[in-house]
Amino acid sequence: MANLLDHFADAVARHPDRTAIVEGNGREVRFRDVQTRVQQLASKWARKGLRHGDRVLLAMPVNADLYASLAALWSLGVTVVLPEPAMGLAGLRHAARTTLPKAFCASGYFALLSFVVPELWGLPLLRPGQGQGEPDVVDVQDSDVALISFTSGTTGQAKAIPRSHAFLMAQHDAIAPLLDSDTAERDLVAFPVFTLINLAAGRTTVLPNWKMTKLDHLSPDGLAGWITKQKVTRLLIPPSLCEKLTQCQDTGQLHTVFTGGGPVFPDLTQRLLKRPGLDVVCVYGSTEAEPIAHLDARDISDLDHRDMAAGRGLLVGRPVSHINLRIRDDEVQVAGNHVNDGYLDPAHSRENKIKDGTTIWHRTGDAGQLDEQGRLWLLGRLGSDVKTPTRRIFPFAIEIAASQWPGVTNSALMSLNERPVLCVEGDADKLPNWNRLAQEFGVAKVTHVKKIPLDKRHRSKIDRVELAHFLGY
Repeated sequence: MANLLDHFADAVARHPDRTAIVEGNGREVRFRDVQTRVQQLASKWARKGLRHGDRVLLAMPVNADLYASLAALWSLGVTVVLPEPAMGLAGLRHAARTTLPKAFCASGYFALLSFVVPELWGLPLLRPGQGQGEPDVVDVQDSDVALISFTSGTTGQAKAIPRSHAFLMAQHDAIAPLLDSDTAERDLVAFPVFTLINLAAGRTTVLPNWKMTKLDHLSPDGLAGWITKQKVTRLLIPPSLCEKLTQCQDTGQLHTVFTGGGPVFPDLTQRLLKRPGLDVVCVYGSTEAEPIAHLDARDISDLDHRDMAAGRGLLVGRPVSHINLRIRDDEVQVAGNHVNDGYLDPAHSRENKIKDGTTIWHRTGDAGQLDEQGRLWLLGRLGSDVKTPTRRIFPFAIEIAASQWPGVTNSALMSLNERPVLCVEGDADKLPNWNRLAQEFGVAKVTHVKKIPLDKRHRSKIDRVELAHFLGY
C-alpha cells in the first residue's frame, strides 16, 4: 500500500518546479526543494542514531521546514509526536510526559525550550540545519505509527491519538475527492492535515501570515491583502476567519471556501454566498475522524433554513462515502478506515470507543439525527442540553435562531442552577427584544455578556466551561 511519502515523491516527479508551499513571509518553496530538504534532514538525523519506531517530539514554526522535518522523520521510520499548539507550553509538557520521546526536534525559539522544560532535559535536540548525503532506506510499514497528535482538551484531558501510515492514507483518500480540482489551485490552508493532502497531490499551499493562536489580531484588510497578494483561489479556514472574510473587500481570484473546525451557522453561509462567484463547502469532522460529512452551502434549501430557525438543529450534510455513521441514544457514532480505533491511553479508548464485532465505533460526543434524505443534523454536544418546564432543548436549536436576531454577535445556551439561560454577546440595548424572542423557545432568561469565550484552537467553538466559570458557576 502506498503511503503519503510515496504520493509526495510522485508529486515531485510530476511538478518539480511548481510551488509547494508559500510561507508566511512570502518565500516560495518548490516541490523539488522540499524533497531535497527532506533528504538532507533524514541523512543528518539518521547519523544522530534515530531508529525505526523511535518517538520524536516536534515543535516548530509552521513553515516549509516543519513539513520537510515531518517527512524526513517518517522516512526514517520514526513516530512524530505533535503537541496541541492551542495548549501552549502545558500542551508540550503533557505530550512529553504522555509519549516519552527519544529526542526533541525544534527550531527557532522552540529550541530554547529544551533548556527550560524539565520533561525535555537530557533529550537529544534535533535542529533542521544543513545536512549532506543520502539516508539509509527504511522499510516503512503501513501499520507503523506515523504520528501521535492530541485532542484540543477543551472538554477534558487532551487525549493522545496514534495514527498509522495506513490511517493517514485512509484520511487522504477520504479528503482528496473533496479537494480535487481540474485546475491548478492555490489554497490558503489553516489546517495542517490539508497541507499534507496538498503535498501528496502536487497542489500549492499558501500558509497563513498570522498566528492562528491570535486570530483576534487579524484584520479583514490583513486577510484580504494576503489572499490577493498570493493569488489565492481557495480557502481552508475555520468559521472565525469566515466571519472576517464577510468583511473583506477585494479577494482577487478567490472562488471557494472550505470551512469547519467549529459550527458553521446558516447566517454565516448566507452572508458568504452574497459575495459574487463564491462557493462555500462546510466540512464536519473531529480530531479522531476527519471528515465525517460535508455540505455545499448552495444546496441548503429555503425549507432547510426554516427548519434550522425553528429549532431542528444544524444541517451539516451527507456522510462522506468512506465512513459508516449511526445514531445511538442521540449520539453520532462513526466507524471507518480514517476513524482512529483507539487512544494511547486504554482508559480513553474504553470511554470513547464501542467494539461491535469486528467494528470499532467512535463516540463523537455530538448529538444528532439523520433526516429522510440521509443528511446529518447536529443538535450540540451531549450533556449540553437543557430542560425547560415543557421540553428538552439542545443548544443549536436556539443558538442558530439567535444568530439571526438583531444586534446578536454570538450566543450560548447554558443550564445554570438547572434553569435554561441564553447568554448573548452583542448590543445590550436589544435585550428586551431578545427576551421576547427567547420565550418562544421556552427560555425565560437572557443575560448579556461582554464576550463569550471561544476555544483556543480555532476560535470557533464556545468554551462552555470557561463561560460558566465567568458567570460564577
